[in-house]
Amino acid sequence: MTSSRPYLLRAIYDWIQDNYLTPHIMVDAHGTGVRVPQEYVQDGQIILNISSAAAMNLVMTDEYVSFNARFRGVPMDVTVPVESVLGIYARENGQGMMFAEGTSNSPVPPTPPVGGGAGSSPPKTKKAPAKGKPSLTLVK
Repeated sequence: MTSSRPYLLRAIYDWIQDNYLTPHIMVDAHGTGVRVPQEYVQDGQIILNISSAAAMNLVMTDEYVSFNARFRGVPMDVTVPVESVLGIYARENGQGMMFAEGTSNSPVPPTPPVGGGAGSSPPKTKKAPAKGKPSLTLVK
C-alpha cells in the first residue's frame, strides 16, 4: 500500500492556505536526501515556512517537497523527502498534523483525554505558546 503521508501533507497544506494561515513544516534535517540550510537546524530539526509568499515554485509530490527560498537574502533550493517531514501546521494557531517518526503511513494517534471514556467532554483547545517551539493540535 502506498504511503498516506504525501496525501495528508497536501490536504493539510490546502486547508491551512484556504483559511488564510501560514503553513510550516517540521523536518528531520538529517534524513537521507534532505537539502536545507544547516545553519538553521536545531536539535536535528528545522521548521520551514512553505507559504506561497515564502516558498517559490513549491512542488509537493508523493516523494518530496521542494521549493526555492531566501535565507537571510541568500537564495537556496530546498528539497525534503516526504518521509523526512515530521509535521505540518499553521504558524498562527499551531493546528495541523504530526507524523510518527520512522513510519511513512501513520499520523500520530490522538491522545485520549485524562479520565476519558464514553460521555467525556472533548479536551479544550490550548493556545500556542508565545515563545519556543510551536505546539501542534491534531486535526481530525
